[in-house]
Amino acid sequence: MEKYLEIIKQSYNDYWNYFQGQVFFQNWENYFYGLIVISLLVWVLEIIFPWRKNQSIFRKDFWLDTFYMFFNFFIFNLIIFIALSNTVAAFFNDILGMIGVSIQSFQLFDVDNLPKWLGLLIFFVVADFVQWNTHRMLHRVNFLWNFHKVHHSVKEMGFAAHLRYHWMETVVYKSMLYIPMAIIGGFSVNDVAFVYFFTIAVGHLNHANLGWDYGILKYVFNNPKMHIWHHSKKLPVRFGVNFGLTLSIWDYLFKTNYIPKNGRDIELGFTNDESFPQDFLQQEIYPINLKK
Repeated sequence: MEKYLEIIKQSYNDYWNYFQGQVFFQNWENYFYGLIVISLLVWVLEIIFPWRKNQSIFRKDFWLDTFYMFFNFFIFNLIIFIALSNTVAAFFNDILGMIGVSIQSFQLFDVDNLPKWLGLLIFFVVADFVQWNTHRMLHRVNFLWNFHKVHHSVKEMGFAAHLRYHWMETVVYKSMLYIPMAIIGGFSVNDVAFVYFFTIAVGHLNHANLGWDYGILKYVFNNPKMHIWHHSKKLPVRFGVNFGLTLSIWDYLFKTNYIPKNGRDIELGFTNDESFPQDFLQQEIYPINLKK
């Protein structure tokens, strides 16, 4: 127990120092200002090339979604997630050690033995496929869907809607990625910075007020014209469509793609979303209240 308490203490200390380093620009791979720069760039694109021209620049829930961005990417990490994930990882490794197994024994190959570009490509594709499946699970499992409703409560699409989601989704996505990423192995934070910024940019664009589909590349990359149908209130199938995060190829391969027409003005949300909470705190406790 003392070991895990020390891990928790060290995790808080390390992340606080890391966060300060981000804010005061002590590291080149700056995720804090990287998020701000990407957000501003996509917002400018929305302003210059609006798809829904009658939608306000400061659309409905603009500031709520902006708060969600920083809460989910930084504040939640600081409050509990980094300490929790480090402790759980250590506990999991200790359990494996008790039966004479290490996480390294699951590693199929070490990306350090591959060209850097190939290793990053494998990392990106594997992570995106796992996340695509996780996203489908969020729609199919009622318990998880109640958390995912936060993201689908968006009524007007804009770049910041990308990161409006319940903190439980972070736990689910990271948990599902743990084993696959351990199997690949070998990456540092610096290595994946490019992948991180690329996926954030694509995610922002998917939710932006932009009428783009990238031409032939729409069959590879998710895009605003495709993703808006994922948020449609009325769909022909129960569990949803267009589950891609960065890549759309999985939806085309597994026949979950759906773009029947121009979706610019479709109604967004989910059935009975009229009673869904409108503020951050109420949205966070919504799944708990349902249990009661």
